[in-house]
Amino acid sequence: MIVAGAGIIGLSCAWRLAQKGVKVRIFDCRQASREASWAGAGMLAPGGELDEASPLTAMALDSLRQYPDFVAELQELSGLLIDHQRCGAIEPAFSEAEADALENRALRQMGLGIRSEPLTYKNAIAARFYPDDQLVAPREVTNALRIACLRAGVLIHEGETVTELIQDGSGVRTNLGEYPDDSVLIAAGAWSSGFRAGLPVAIPVRGHLISWRPERPLIGSILRHKNTYLLQRRNAELIAGTSTEYVGFDRAIDERTVSDIHSRAAQLLPDLAALTPTDRWIGFRPGTECGSPVVGRIGGTNIWTAYGHYRNGILLAPATARMIAKSVT
Repeated sequence: MIVAGAGIIGLSCAWRLAQKGVKVRIFDCRQASREASWAGAGMLAPGGELDEASPLTAMALDSLRQYPDFVAELQELSGLLIDHQRCGAIEPAFSEAEADALENRALRQMGLGIRSEPLTYKNAIAARFYPDDQLVAPREVTNALRIACLRAGVLIHEGETVTELIQDGSGVRTNLGEYPDDSVLIAAGAWSSGFRAGLPVAIPVRGHLISWRPERPLIGSILRHKNTYLLQRRNAELIAGTSTEYVGFDRAIDERTVSDIHSRAAQLLPDLAALTPTDRWIGFRPGTECGSPVVGRIGGTNIWTAYGHYRNGILLAPATARMIAKSVT
């Protein structure tokens, strides 16, 4: 099988397919995992995303349950350590309206299996703690996935762009040549729908993130409020996001957006007001017009798809990979 796209979704699928005996060749126009996977903060947090019963909610909760074993297996196979923390998340409310909305959402989530409990938090009117939310370092996961893929026999073509699918998935053409095969998986994130007419349209949604390197840990759990979140890695790097921008594939850093995120983050964690960010970057989340991931086989063809995970690509990678591997084999 040929996989177009070597982000966390493409690499995870390639690895699971290879484990089942499928010969896999994966292509990426850049280095593996240098787009949305590289940019992601790494929150594994259904508690902050989902509050309605849906296939996406079920998939997210299943993938969250898989994550500890997913990370442990990758660490063993790659020999790399991965920062994975089952740290939970705190969500405060600073007005009566916010407190009511938070409580009502928590009640809906309880029925889905998303646990939370009331918490007293600083100057908040109310707050809830989500004990099952986790975080992971995406760059460490994808580094480990790359090694695991190579050790499983996956051929990785970096800097080689898939330009065209051969009829109904019987291979691909790239900027360097033609590769016949018996099937193709499209896993190129926000670029995916360009490979074939009629696919659900993938939409790039730009998001800014910033980080600091404080001298000590400042938070022990994910901290989020509305569109702002904070998390801290074990190496003390503190990351804040984010923005939601429909600007196509514009890679420019908007300093006004960086300043806005810094201001919002400092409202949640006042220690940040006096600190200067050490880094800022953007990523293109792969949204879709249909609003949900496009995962599965295209009927009547040997083409599979795994894209459109929007803000949850890191979270959904284990479940997506198992779904694709099961479908293909």
